[in-house]
Amino acid sequence: MNISTNSAVTEFCFEGRFLDFVIKDGYKLKGLLLGTSECEYYIKLAKHLRSAFDLRLAKGTWLQVVGTKQYNPKKDQVTLVAERVMAASSDMGIVAAQNQIKTKPAKTQTILVCQKSDCMKRGGKALCQALESELINSGLENSVTIKGTGCMKNCKSGPNLVMPDKTRYSKIQAAQVPALIDKHFSDKSQDKAKNMPENIHTLVKV
Repeated sequence: MNISTNSAVTEFCFEGRFLDFVIKDGYKLKGLLLGTSECEYYIKLAKHLRSAFDLRLAKGTWLQVVGTKQYNPKKDQVTLVAERVMAASSDMGIVAAQNQIKTKPAKTQTILVCQKSDCMKRGGKALCQALESELINSGLENSVTIKGTGCMKNCKSGPNLVMPDKTRYSKIQAAQVPALIDKHFSDKSQDKAKNMPENIHTLVKV
């Protein structure tokens, strides 16, 4: 008698608290840890979700995760892959959901940062950390987000990023971030643009 070794794929829907991100090689977002009433789950993120995630998601946030569950009988192992992640609407998530309905969320701007290995090796990880820190110091953490992207086709001049007004920068280092944020988000940005370090390489707008 032949024993089938085909993996069974089914759908799942979990609600629980966000515990942490799972990062590979120090910068590659792979998945998240979700704590439910039953146990703690490691859930991989589908590729289309990885670049869209805001890495500043607060631990303890109540989430609903929908995706596929695949069982591998050879390894006796279950793999969970998230296709959708959203704010949960039950229990502790109700208050937050109601507040979001009553209060119109502020419009956010996005800074795009290349996450490919060449840019990361040239200081991309430190750049992301500096951007996050400077946004907090400037009180912009709720109005400006940092989003990782695929290759920007300028690898030899990394790290590369694109500001909300579509201005592209190359060879940006962590020490240059305060001047960069000041230029693009200060109320007097046009006057302060003269103070930008000359060694920041600006590319054409896209």
